[in-house]
Amino acid sequence: MDIEDLEPRATQIPPLSRQDLSVKSIEELEERIAELKVEMKRCENMIKSKKGSRVSAETFFKK
Repeated sequence: MDIEDLEPRATQIPPLSRQDLSVKSIEELEERIAELKVEMKRCENMIKSKKGSRVSAETFFKK
């Protein structure tokens, strides 16, 4: 276990819902959406990886 696992987690993503989108151009909004989709995919891939690791560990320790 890393020391990071013991420390309280702070929100690392700024509250997106509080940002004023009315000042953004269409291009900026489209870029923002594209970046968020990439980040969502990255998170989904990490979740899959962690689930795979958990299953592997559970299988190993059941033997």
